[in-house]
Amino acid sequence: MLIGIPCEIKVEENRVAVTPAGVHAFMEHGHGVLIEKGAGLGSGISDAAYTAEGAEVVTRPDGVYKSAGLILKVKEPLGMELSLLRREHILFTYLHLAADKELAWRLKDCELTAIAYKTVQSADGGLPLLKPMSEVAGRVAVQIGAHFLEKPQGGRGILLGGVPGVSSGHVVIIGGGIVGWNAGEMAIGLGARVTVLDNNPERLRTLDNHFGGRVNNLISNPYNIAQSVKRADMLIGAVLIPGAKSPNLVTEKMVKSMKPGSIILDVAIDQGGIVETMNHVTTHEDPIYIKHGVLHYAVANMPGIVPQTATYALTNNTLPYALELANNGLTQAVLDDPVLARGVNLHQGHCTHKTVAAAVDLEYSPLNDLL
Repeated sequence: MLIGIPCEIKVEENRVAVTPAGVHAFMEHGHGVLIEKGAGLGSGISDAAYTAEGAEVVTRPDGVYKSAGLILKVKEPLGMELSLLRREHILFTYLHLAADKELAWRLKDCELTAIAYKTVQSADGGLPLLKPMSEVAGRVAVQIGAHFLEKPQGGRGILLGGVPGVSSGHVVIIGGGIVGWNAGEMAIGLGARVTVLDNNPERLRTLDNHFGGRVNNLISNPYNIAQSVKRADMLIGAVLIPGAKSPNLVTEKMVKSMKPGSIILDVAIDQGGIVETMNHVTTHEDPIYIKHGVLHYAVANMPGIVPQTATYALTNNTLPYALELANNGLTQAVLDDPVLARGVNLHQGHCTHKTVAAAVDLEYSPLNDLL
């Protein structure tokens, strides 16, 4: 199979969908790799590093899409990329279709096969291709938030860790999954006071054991959320329902209760986010807007700010599944691997993910019925 790697065109998205090690693996299995010129530069990977492993560098994106059967990307297709997609393509990337009905319908009309990293799911509910970016996003959210709490950035002018004799900042994290866990690690490392809310008591027990009592754990309900939000210097949204829009947990009234100059960062803003006042997505070029005196950071591709770390963390996990698709073809790959099969959102004009279908008003068709 011929694998295509285009440049990412989302604003300030510097990740790339394959590393030279990935090219080496594809070539060892007898596949070809087309990569657009400069695709890896944002992650510190030169074109020469790819060609040394056997990839062919092409100068234009249509040179990738015209010939390749398996298209590997990091973010969803945008703009002119949509016109280059065709029925024969397998598109393997991060898709957030539940929050983007227009894109879902456009991809359906292309009649291609769209596999979303975010919905590749194990039987126990684990998300192996989301996990590495959740780890990065949880950690980088605290790093970013600490920067914007500085007074010149419009923040409250506090140091998260405080100093002897001065209270440390308070980080509130809603969601105790991978993002929340890693955000907690980072915040504690900086010396902040940390509160984590989750609706699963067993998860809270696990967090309590891991952090050894250094984190205040609360069951997630409207009362506890409201009280915690009011006290937060930094609020991190870390709630994800695979394939679905995020639930609205933080109301505008709660945001109004926050201290002026505090900051909200929602890691799941690409799925709609959990904060009522986060009503539009921002970019790395213009990441912040202020509402009710509170800074809102609503960048949808947060890990893109640390592309060298993020690219290698992501591709370490995506490569085995991409090899399954290349080695076995779509039908055999998804029949052999139910984890990969759960990632298929669209196939030949049908929506094959029940949760996505409900979110974007498409009829659900079981994948096995179409193979």
